[in-house]
Amino acid sequence: MSNAINKKILELKEELLVAKSSIVYTDSKRRKLIKQIADLTNELDSFSSLIDPISAPDAFFDPTNPQITAGIVSLALVAQNRKPLQHISKFYGAGIYALYYTGESEVYSAISNSETPIYIGKASPSGNPQTYKEQGPKLYDRLNTHKKNIMKVSGILISDFEYRSLVVQSGFEAAAEDRLISIFGPIWNKETKLLFGIGKHGDSSTTRQNNKSPFDTVHPGRKWAEGNSEKQSAFEIISNVKAYLEHSKIYRSQDELIKSFLDGLKF
Repeated sequence: MSNAINKKILELKEELLVAKSSIVYTDSKRRKLIKQIADLTNELDSFSSLIDPISAPDAFFDPTNPQITAGIVSLALVAQNRKPLQHISKFYGAGIYALYYTGESEVYSAISNSETPIYIGKASPSGNPQTYKEQGPKLYDRLNTHKKNIMKVSGILISDFEYRSLVVQSGFEAAAEDRLISIFGPIWNKETKLLFGIGKHGDSSTTRQNNKSPFDTVHPGRKWAEGNSEKQSAFEIISNVKAYLEHSKIYRSQDELIKSFLDGLKF
């Protein structure tokens, strides 16, 4: 095995010398050479582990890994207490949040009063603030906007919504939002392509010809959206939502949810 690796190293060394001295070296050849180097590096690592009398650990936990940080921030969010959205008061900070539905609408019956959020979002600060005061009331502003939008439309009541929020150090909110969306697949998020549109604003038919969002189709009431045409009917959208939720993981308790997050940190 060592002779075979030595041969590969010599061949790759010759190729690198050619690449270094060559005036014309195409992008495809360069990408191929980079892949060869990576493959050989992995092979050398495997060979090193094989002959090393000390075994490698089962996992290497790197807290600076963005994915690890996103998981920890996400876990911290779902550990927070839920609060009624209609009674939100102004507070400092930017970060991440989740909206939960607790009402009796048939559209959302599968997730009502569960630990599966209807929407996940983030509020990013401007610039590079170092404290929550410097971040400004970004989270509050975003949540308050959702509150106002829900109060404008039909089919849902603001009294049937709760939220969790977490103020985080600037820069960590985006990865955590992505992680939470991938875990829950919330039906109001655009990523699920179902009932998105609560975050839209000002898309009046008089300014540009946009389709009415699924949210505005199912929950009419925002004046600026009235003139926009519907891409799908409310019946089609609701049918797709119900079919999606039938095959989705719905978390019924906070204990079940936190256990799932902790399992996700195992290697």
